[in-house]
Amino acid sequence: QERLQESGGGLVQPGGSLRLSCAVSGLSLSTYTMGWWRQAPGKEREVVAHISRDGGTTYYTTPVKGRITISRDNAKNTLYLRMDNLQPEGTAVYYCAARTQSSPTFNPAGYKYWGQGTQVTVSS
Repeated sequence: QERLQESGGGLVQPGGSLRLSCAVSGLSLSTYTMGWWRQAPGKEREVVAHISRDGGTTYYTTPVKGRITISRDNAKNTLYLRMDNLQPEGTAVYYCAARTQSSPTFNPAGYKYWGQGTQVTVSS
């Protein structure tokens, strides 16, 4: 059975850092385009970053560009999201998702598999 499991969320002070992980089982990570999404209270789910199947191409949305790094280890079937200089607007539930097509998309319906999410709270 396909499963995506996020971990690494928590409470962090403004300016702090976190690294999220997404452990994938039941499917071969190397055959999927992967993305990190987030959903803040009262807001729609939005994409944060995409990464190609081989990790060679990455995409970041403007609000997080320069402060977030997406990476993957296909041998370990794990996706990562490193977040630095976190600010309160970064508070959200963060989700990893897998997409069969090679191109990225802003539409969450374009992702086939989703994790349950991990809460990130940025507060002093």
